[in-house]
Amino acid sequence: MPRGLTPAPRSLLAAPPMHPDRFADRHLGHPAADLDAMLAAVGADSLDALADEAVPEDIRLGRDLDLPPALSEHALLARLGALAAENRPGRSYLGMGYHGTLTPPVIQRNVLENPGWYTQYTPYQAEIAQGRLEALLTFQTVVSDLTGLPVANASLLDEGTAAAEAMSLFAGAVKGDRHVFFVDARCHPQTIAVVQTRAAAVGIEVEVGRWDAFTPGDGTIGALVQYPDTEGAVEDFAAFADALHAAGAFLAVATDLLALTLLDAPGAWGADVALGSSQRFGVPMGAGGPHAAFFATRDAFKRQIPGRIIGVSRDRLGNPALRMALQTREQHIRREKATSNICTAQVLLANIAGFYATYHGPEGLTAIARYVHGHARRLADALRAAGHTVRHGAFFDTLTVEVAAGDPVAEAASREIWLRAFADGAVGVALDETVTEQDLADLAAVFGATLPDAGADGADYDGPRPRTTPFLEHPTFHRYRTEHEMLRYLKRLENRDLSLAHSMIPLGSCTMKLNATAEMMPITFPGFAALHPFAPAASVPGTVEVLRTLEAWLAEITGFAAVSLQPNSGAMGEYAGLLTIRAYHRAHGDAHRTVCLIPTSAHGTNPASAVMAGMQVVPVAVTDDGEVDLADLRAKAEQHADRLGALMITYPSTHGVFEPTIREIADIVHAHGGLVYMDGANMNAQVGLCRPGDFGMDVCHLNLHKTFAIPHGGGGPGMGPIGVTEALTPFLPGHPLSESLAGRAEGPVAAAPYGSALVLLISWAYIAMMGADGLRRASQTAILNANYMAARLDGHYDVLYRGPGGRVAHEFILDVRPFQKAGVSAEDIAKRLIDYGFHAPTMSWPVAGTLMIEPTESESRAELDRFCDAMIAIRSEIQELELGVADAADHPLKMAPHTVGEVTSDDWSHPYSRETAAFPAPWTREAKFWPTVARVDNAFGDRNLVCSCPPMEAYAEG
Repeated sequence: MPRGLTPAPRSLLAAPPMHPDRFADRHLGHPAADLDAMLAAVGADSLDALADEAVPEDIRLGRDLDLPPALSEHALLARLGALAAENRPGRSYLGMGYHGTLTPPVIQRNVLENPGWYTQYTPYQAEIAQGRLEALLTFQTVVSDLTGLPVANASLLDEGTAAAEAMSLFAGAVKGDRHVFFVDARCHPQTIAVVQTRAAAVGIEVEVGRWDAFTPGDGTIGALVQYPDTEGAVEDFAAFADALHAAGAFLAVATDLLALTLLDAPGAWGADVALGSSQRFGVPMGAGGPHAAFFATRDAFKRQIPGRIIGVSRDRLGNPALRMALQTREQHIRREKATSNICTAQVLLANIAGFYATYHGPEGLTAIARYVHGHARRLADALRAAGHTVRHGAFFDTLTVEVAAGDPVAEAASREIWLRAFADGAVGVALDETVTEQDLADLAAVFGATLPDAGADGADYDGPRPRTTPFLEHPTFHRYRTEHEMLRYLKRLENRDLSLAHSMIPLGSCTMKLNATAEMMPITFPGFAALHPFAPAASVPGTVEVLRTLEAWLAEITGFAAVSLQPNSGAMGEYAGLLTIRAYHRAHGDAHRTVCLIPTSAHGTNPASAVMAGMQVVPVAVTDDGEVDLADLRAKAEQHADRLGALMITYPSTHGVFEPTIREIADIVHAHGGLVYMDGANMNAQVGLCRPGDFGMDVCHLNLHKTFAIPHGGGGPGMGPIGVTEALTPFLPGHPLSESLAGRAEGPVAAAPYGSALVLLISWAYIAMMGADGLRRASQTAILNANYMAARLDGHYDVLYRGPGGRVAHEFILDVRPFQKAGVSAEDIAKRLIDYGFHAPTMSWPVAGTLMIEPTESESRAELDRFCDAMIAIRSEIQELELGVADAADHPLKMAPHTVGEVTSDDWSHPYSRETAAFPAPWTREAKFWPTVARVDNAFGDRNLVCSCPPMEAYAEG
């Protein structure tokens, strides 16, 4: 334990239920009477007894976690407020893709700080996600317009990994045996490092040099350049693009959306991919994230583009409707054939960036760009007048200065101003929209210069490749200039989305738990939000303490020796964990150990991550009861013993049970020279009950956006830290720009040293307020809630898998395949649940034609009962079709969901009543959530792909 952290006293852990100052009693959903009734319903004497029945005896922890006493909400906020005050954000001009920005308060309060936006799930159920889908379509339109490329996705994790995705896309698209990817030396250094990490795992050779000295050849996959580059220079790459294309290769351009309001669009002069970070469009730096990366490409790559694309389709009534387009080509779904494991996107941050562009519009964005560029020009003039050399004549916002005399970096640091020191002695200064006249004068002063008198409020760009084409011409970007109009626009979109603010979201394996307000508040504390990821560590002691303490807490919770906080999604945690295993094998002379055994029930990201890590996937069968087939595992381990590198396994299993053979599984793999990677998606059933490091796991990632309360935000942000054993600790990801991580042998997997560092505060707060007892009770309550729902639904539906003693873990699978005989599918049930005011459970995974339900620990008994009542009512509706007493084609299950427009129309031709359609349960009359579109036609959207804002006439026609 870190110094100063002591175990909780028993007197606190024994506090009475619903103590007014105990956070855990507010987080957990059941007062004593409900708890007793639920335990009676499942036939258990206590939470402890039930957990003992579900969790195998030989892996139970048997003690309290060694964590500090639980803090109340107000004590937590005071503590984090004090840590934020210890940080000295100063004034950062370090650049490298991270810039100060001004988040419009109307967006900060109504989106970033609003649970109606941050508690939504990934928009797989399009009918109840139209607001968020429209926001993402707007983001895609911003990216497509500014980059000049027709297809954009709905955001990636960060600029470095987006560049690596471009390399992977090109590698799959080129013809012939090619293996060289060229990266210009003046790309951001963290981007180069992430690309090198990704390339090394799959045998791609990265050549770093100056673009104008590189000649593409037969072995070239493609190239990456920065525009403007990391020194600030704007160069004309059109001829280089032509040379690459002539050689059968491709060009990726890392760029800056604000700069593109003044610079020619990359798509106009030959880029095949444009990528970068949208951070400076209203998203705080936050010590590295979360920030939405953007990625745009040519139409030819629309089926290979990584991540998600939002497209326009139509609904059952013929009205325009948005959806996730081409879902079946989403990269990670392709499993071992995947070239990308993208699962989590940065949706919440993409929404903010899109709204920032909407609020400012093209004129406002251009004015901001001219303001920044004008400041850069005035500073450049002052520096030249003082005898310094500004290295590049054409720039946007960043100057690289060859210093004539003095030490401006040290002088600036004495004033808590952070400048970039290049290895050759030059100094970098990157400006942004937050820079004031006084800031500019202070910058000039540290160089011994005098700022010239202020001129106009900005300057036009007059270097190579000026922008001549318009952008953001759609009416959306011209309507919401006043705060009142913007407020109403945001609320209108919010009202089209179902979130945890409306009802439980019972998605199996996705853990849509409470994101407590006290956990969320610190992310907007300026002492945390305004930090550059490469600021000196000594200037951010408060953040350093949060990071180090969180690492220690997660290590204690998982039983591992060390934790890396760098991976910025669960899938990236898988990738990082497998790279760590690969590095361990290489260090021990076993580089040939590249076979990865993966059960066929695994998340799709598991085999995709293994492929990205350069491993060969070998499937392992599962038995009829959903557990790993030990006989097949032994056979595969023996067959591949000489090359076995790892087994990936999810625990508790993807079928919702604690497999009692987990130690035996680990022993089999270890006996044949492999290591065991545990997918931590279901860690929320283990915290305080058992620890993967204690029962044979070597690596485990943690979905902080699941178990540890970071919100899903409509599909992201997420975080996927990994825990490892002592033997694997030396092989955790490093980072060349981090004082604490620079010495590690392995390269980075994310652009920032600690991934999306800002949202780590949420998990820190969750653990700090729950304490050891609260965390254990959370796991036990999650198990109780799942078993309670399974008991209530049993007899109406079949629960597909149960563990020993008939118990499920924290989730369970309902088998709805028998209803196919009556023409009812899992999708029909999912859409009908919308009429009852609920999001569907996880559909058809891990078993096709089923529903996986996970209630989480923070839902009340009343909410669990409400969902069960809806499912039981739907079972009665299914029975109507089974008995043949209702129209099989025109039935509420087949027509669902029903919109207010349809229900209130003069034309009602259905054989069932409007009341049956729209108000099937009592609570729908008290608080009705209305879907804004009817059932979406997915096939039409895939055949007619439109992934930017359609003309307004399309809505009028609908």
